[in-house]
Amino acid sequence: MTGPAGSAVPAWLGRLPDALVHPLTSNARLLAAGAVTAVTYVVLVLGTFPEFTVQLLASDPTDLFYAVAALTRETYLTVGWVGLALVATYAVLAGVAVTNAVALLGRARRTGASTILGVVPGVLAAGCASCGAGVLGALGFVGAMAALPFQGNLLRLGGIALLLFFLGRTGDPLTCSIGGER
Repeated sequence: MTGPAGSAVPAWLGRLPDALVHPLTSNARLLAAGAVTAVTYVVLVLGTFPEFTVQLLASDPTDLFYAVAALTRETYLTVGWVGLALVATYAVLAGVAVTNAVALLGRARRTGASTILGVVPGVLAAGCASCGAGVLGALGFVGAMAALPFQGNLLRLGGIALLLFFLGRTGDPLTCSIGGER
């Protein structure tokens, strides 16, 4: 599939800026995207060393900020600036994806229940790739990310690419045509 006027740029890539800007169109959307971004970042960082997280928060739940700071440092020491930037980028894109999915769900309710199925892949993409590292750690495979090439940065990059693809396919959720091309 190509973009307008037969250009070699895929159509989804042309709609990506509209999807990324959508949370900036109102204060409520921006606040929601920021909240989802913060929660996603905390979950991703705390999931990197689940045993440490469980032990620390079980003894004193108010140490959440310390746990996030300590594990952010450990993430940096383990995968460097590139890995930490990928984690932060993924968190931001997850915030955008969830905000766009909420807008699509609201629109789908107005147009019919069958169009909600078109929203599900975007929501699953945001949740699935972000929890990959946490699921491996929770299952006892804490070192699994370190065993992957580039300390799991390729997995993180793959999650970001998947999110960008689904965001581009959707475009601006308030103006796109669900179920057809624009």
